[in-house]
Amino acid sequence: MSTEPDAAAEVVQAEPVRQEEDRGSTSETITEPAKLLRIASMVRELLDETRQASIDEPGRRRLRDIYDRSVAELREVLSEDLQQELAELVPPLDHVPTESEIRVAQAQLVGWLEGLFHGIQAAMFAQQAAARAQFEELRRRGLPGGQPPAQDGRAPGQYL
Repeated sequence: MSTEPDAAAEVVQAEPVRQEEDRGSTSETITEPAKLLRIASMVRELLDETRQASIDEPGRRRLRDIYDRSVAELREVLSEDLQQELAELVPPLDHVPTESEIRVAQAQLVGWLEGLFHGIQAAMFAQQAAARAQFEELRRRGLPGGQPPAQDGRAPGQYL
């Protein structure tokens, strides 16, 4: 598994992540990013494990239960619009799935989560770029941002 989500966890744990879209006032929110990352890591690991082994019926039943619980836990930390998107893209498993069905369902979930992480990273990058642009605009305008230079040309200081 890549380390990208782990790096993002340190940044987004402080407060909910919001992505404002230009199309309207839709707000995509994640209330517990750390929980989201834990679930995503577990689902990705399960997908890797199921690729390497043949799974009997009790194992597939157990994987379906884990899958259903993971999706339910994810819904708890997502805003309504992200919950709806998840419901549309991640199929329910109402029966004991075949090996291929459980692998496809897990892959869909992992893919959706990775897309969500990339969206979070893009939103954070855009916020940083906007803040940097605002800071540069303030500097360009010459608004006071620190101490004024000393009259004799030396840098101001408390002791010298």
